[in-house]
Amino acid sequence: MDLYAALNSSSMTYETGVVDYEDFPQTEEPVWLLGKKYSTLYDLEELRSDVKSKLWFTYRKNFAPIGGTGPTTDTGWGCMLRCGQMVLAQALINHHLGRDWVWKPEVINPTYVQILQMFQDKKNCIYSIHQIAQMGVSEGKAVGQWFGPNTVAQVLKKLSVYDDWTSLAVHVAMDNTVIIDDIKDLCKMQTTSQQMNKTYNNICSGSSKSQQQITSAVTTLENGIYFQCPKLSSQLSSGQALSSCSNRCSIWRPLLLFIPLRLGLTDINPLYIKGLKTTFTLKQSLGIIGGRPNHALYFIGAIGNEVVFLDPHTTQPATVLDTDSPSDESYHCCYASRMDVSQLDPSIALCFYCRSEADFDNWCNHVYKLLIASEKQPLFELSKERPSHWPSVESEQAQGGSTSLDFTILDEERIFDTSDDEFELLG
Repeated sequence: MDLYAALNSSSMTYETGVVDYEDFPQTEEPVWLLGKKYSTLYDLEELRSDVKSKLWFTYRKNFAPIGGTGPTTDTGWGCMLRCGQMVLAQALINHHLGRDWVWKPEVINPTYVQILQMFQDKKNCIYSIHQIAQMGVSEGKAVGQWFGPNTVAQVLKKLSVYDDWTSLAVHVAMDNTVIIDDIKDLCKMQTTSQQMNKTYNNICSGSSKSQQQITSAVTTLENGIYFQCPKLSSQLSSGQALSSCSNRCSIWRPLLLFIPLRLGLTDINPLYIKGLKTTFTLKQSLGIIGGRPNHALYFIGAIGNEVVFLDPHTTQPATVLDTDSPSDESYHCCYASRMDVSQLDPSIALCFYCRSEADFDNWCNHVYKLLIASEKQPLFELSKERPSHWPSVESEQAQGGSTSLDFTILDEERIFDTSDDEFELLG
């Protein structure tokens, strides 16, 4: 028995047949994990390390009552809330630590600890189960009621406003359509002259090569969409260049993009399977939140016809993270699980992170090439401008977005998810 299997068998008890923590198969087929490609024949240890580095949020018990008098555990109803936490945590890790960051138990990284503490099961932590559940009331979900993918996306969007450290721009695309102008307007944070001068001086304080980097070219999408970024000549003085762009410059806020989709009535339409697997190859991928009936999961990759996921259906004791070196082993899973992609519930949300405007433009190019132009039935549409018959952005925000793409069949059937397959981590 190797180390990974030993760790699992010594600390977990399973219901027979519920959870399969089988290791990745030895195969020539590549494994795609949030935009990174691995071979199980040559990169197995690196692949395992990447999986284990993902923050794994599961059911917890014995935390302070939500709202003061509410539940002290989210077992049976909080699986989608935990999946939302995992997506958001990965976005924060990508932003503050980088996609290639690897968790090492023996190394204390203050930035990582700060990220982890934001999700602690306490009411004063911005992305805690307490905050998500109570913010869900504004989306029509009582505390203890099961969320769908769109609901958790809308709630995280509202909570992100209070995260000054990251200043994420969270966008939830609606009606299967990503509007490029809406996202650019959201992410471009206009600056004052003083802020602009500081930003420009930071860019120009380096070498001549650094100065050349501020000259941005026109980016052209394959479908004829053009982006014209402010263009500064490297031959201008800093003062002239600053004056030239003073009315046009902006700072890009990092983007967390959710695209809620319904890809069938009760089963996923086979026409969408190839596109779904392709999303994991995009470097901006944060995976997919969805699952199977009565069972929300966080999908982080694909191999062959299987999708790779982290399962929140483990009940663990609430832990204290308010220390410089918290005990965090229970927030990392040694193995991911796998299931056939055809078993997915048709209600999902695609998730992506774009650090910069250039990163978003790159995402648009690859989405059009790989997911739209090459597919008979695209997963979603990409449009430069908001359709004229759509309501304004302001009125849509006032309505708080639609929740029609949630797991509607399941939502009507239950408040507490007592049918979830569960097991408990002893300790």
